[in-house]
Parts: sequence; C-alpha cells; structure tokens
Amino acid sequence: MNYSVYLVIGLGGALGAIARYVLSTWIYQKYFYTFPWGTFVVNMLGCFVLGIVYVLGVENLVTSPNTRLFISVGFLGAFTTFSTLSLETLNLIKSGEIIVAVLNGLGSMLVGLIAVWLGMSLTQLLIK
Repeated sequence: MNYSVYLVIGLGGALGAIARYVLSTWIYQKYFYTFPWGTFVVNMLGCFVLGIVYVLGVENLVTSPNTRLFISVGFLGAFTTFSTLSLETLNLIKSGEIIVAVLNGLGSMLVGLIAVWLGMSLTQLLIK
C-alpha cells in the first residue's frame, strides 16, 4: 500500500477546505443575499478548475498521479461541497424561498456543467 497517496490527498484536502472557508466567508460577508453566493461561487470555480486539470491529465501535461490526486481528489474534493449546496437548498425550501431554491439547485448543476466545459475548452485551446 502506498501511504504517500493518502498524505497527498489529505494535504490537498486540508488546503481545499481552508480555501473554501476563506473564500465563501468573504463572499457571504461582502455579498449577503437570499441566494447562497458563497457556496455557488466556490462550487463553480471548483468545476472550472477540474475541467482544466482533467484536460492537462488527458494531454499528459500533468503526468504525476500524485499531483492529479492532490488537486482533483484532495484540494477540489474539499474545496467544493455538494452537502452544503443540498443543505442550503433545503433551508431555502423550508423558509418558503422555492424559486431561489430551484435556481440554486438546478442552476448549480447547469452552471457547473458549463464551468467544467469552459475549463476543458479553454485549456484545450491554450495548449494547442
């Protein structure tokens, strides 16, 4: 068993969790609205970066498996948060903000797909 993989993922996860906390807290303090912008921005940024990392891995520009694991599983796995998205959406529903809840849930999925696609597409353009 290769324990360095666990260390790499754990370190990436620790840094990703801290980055998520710092960025989402800053966004909530600066732009607090009914819509949960902190989680939304963090998740969409994570989707975009994952698209970049995916293309760099496929094109063998990031060849180290540990580097890919550090970024994708560790950092981005902790940086993005499906559970918080789900909790915030449920809380919006419970508080009667049905339209905002639908926009948050469906918008996150749609914009997330677009963000991954943009990350992949822009990276492919830049490396060719």
